Amino acid sequence: MSDESSDIGQDGPSLFGDAPEAPATTGYLVLARKYRPQTFDDLIGQEAMVTTLRNAFATERIAQAYMLTGVRGVGKTTTARILARALNYSAAGADDRPSIDLSVPGRHCRDIIDSRHPDVVEMDAASNTGIENIREIIESARYKPMVARYKVFIIDEVHMLSKSAFNALLKTLEEPPPHVKFIFATTEIRKVPVTVLSRCQRFDLRRIDVPLLVDHFRRIVTKEGAEAEDEALAVIARAAGGSVRDGLSVLDQAIAMGSGKVTEAGVRSMLGLADRGRLFDLLDLLFSGAAADVLSAFGALHRAGADPIETLADLGEAIHVATRVRIAGEAAAGDGLSAEERRRAVALAGRVSTPVLSRAWSMLLKGLDEAGKAPNAASAAEMVLIRIAHAADLPSPEDIIRTLGGGTARRPSSSASPAAPTRNGEQRPTAGLAVVPSPDEPPPPVSLDDYGADAAEADPFDPEQEDEDVAPAAPPVLDDPRSFEEVVAVVGRRRDARLQVHLEEHVSLVKFDAAQGAIDVALLPGAPPEIANELREKLNKWTSRKWIVAVSRTKGAPTLGEVRREREAAELEALRRHSALADLLEQFPDARITAVRPIQVRSDDESDEQAAG
Repeated sequence: MSDESSDIGQDGPSLFGDAPEAPATTGYLVLARKYRPQTFDDLIGQEAMVTTLRNAFATERIAQAYMLTGVRGVGKTTTARILARALNYSAAGADDRPSIDLSVPGRHCRDIIDSRHPDVVEMDAASNTGIENIREIIESARYKPMVARYKVFIIDEVHMLSKSAFNALLKTLEEPPPHVKFIFATTEIRKVPVTVLSRCQRFDLRRIDVPLLVDHFRRIVTKEGAEAEDEALAVIARAAGGSVRDGLSVLDQAIAMGSGKVTEAGVRSMLGLADRGRLFDLLDLLFSGAAADVLSAFGALHRAGADPIETLADLGEAIHVATRVRIAGEAAAGDGLSAEERRRAVALAGRVSTPVLSRAWSMLLKGLDEAGKAPNAASAAEMVLIRIAHAADLPSPEDIIRTLGGGTARRPSSSASPAAPTRNGEQRPTAGLAVVPSPDEPPPPVSLDDYGADAAEADPFDPEQEDEDVAPAAPPVLDDPRSFEEVVAVVGRRRDARLQVHLEEHVSLVKFDAAQGAIDVALLPGAPPEIANELREKLNKWTSRKWIVAVSRTKGAPTLGEVRREREAAELEALRRHSALADLLEQFPDARITAVRPIQVRSDDESDEQAAG
């Protein structure tokens, strides 16, 4: 069976000396093996499993098979060996029964830890996948143990067994002899058949949190007579991804690199990680839209030894922390950050809105995949950062819909259009667009996305404004509409896009009596039958009077959508006949007019104020 080298290190000296797995003549023993746990008390971060096993052994409710699952390096094989020791624990003066208390080594402990006990059989399913290997186990299970209490079969990476091997094991696994116990370990629990899982007691070994890893590494550094900065240990713990074995391997390398002194700068240089402070500086440049400065800062990080892909990953991690802080407060930043990193994350969260952070996260996630496949990772990373910087001053989709007052299908209002921020702080006017068809194309289709609220000034970088958008105040009661067009305008101001689309496209006005508050409409194909009652109830709620909405069988006037499209087509045709535009189209015969953007006309007072400013 392949050895899963140090899944979880122990807190104190080994029960069998500092090098329990090899004779002294073998030379140096890596930290991942030297500090392998020997008892359940040595395991860190697996309290739920230890408590369950302790209570089960105390009440003699010992299962016939155990399934240990988790990511690499969290202690599956180590736990399996400790569990085999507990099942076969026997010591002078102790009760002859399985025991979780392994503080005093038993007669079988040393041999089990060294994988040489005759009654504890370890098999690596990665190299023994066939039914013949399982038949050997089944045949061996028929015989009682030679010296121990139980014959224990430990099968590592059990998910790699073949289908026939699993099927051959089922009967013995369901009704094993009383002297047989099975312990399985796997990193791919979903690949294990349900028929096998249902016969096992399952334990999910969890990833180790960063603070626990830092404390654990600090104790090991002290035992090794080395020195380490807390920030350096935190970097190692984050790089380990919850795996103690991976963290100990990095720590071992860092101690050797620093000649017994582990520093944050040394660890970052060794792992190709960027300095966290410079990462937040890079984020500030990204969200300010300064693409040239972004390239300069990234180049400096790359020259300092930072790996391009790791830099993108670290940027994504920082954005994730800032988003958590923005959503759930400073406490959501986590315990693995230094005071300075926490301060920068909180500052970033207060300055950049959630939609912008989410957009940057999505672009980084896609960019990581691109950089991993690109022949030059640094060039690919630069292109990702340029895209993010270019999009920094772009509003979110919600802001675009709100700013454009409903998008392509609404005519621009006479009021001044809202302005969107630019990277240099100036205000960029954004007018409503009126898309009109070319003579060779039919009118564009109308969808719910084409409608929205009236124009409203929006700044995607203003967190206070975003909070107001999340919980808008109830609009006041509107003036009574005096025409069907004003009725639809009331619906639009109330942001009911669905009802607005149906009124404009699927309802024909038969009669409108403003004095009596009566509306007669004909429902066209596509209109829901309950739209009349819905319109009546909402008008009664939104205005200061009571309304009557009746449905007529006779079709009335054309829909508002048809009237609007006909008017826009007429305007476009008149525009084509303009002498200046006719000359332009003659010079460019393939040109098509697809949109008309109105020009804002400032009043005299506004022009005087701008000149004075």
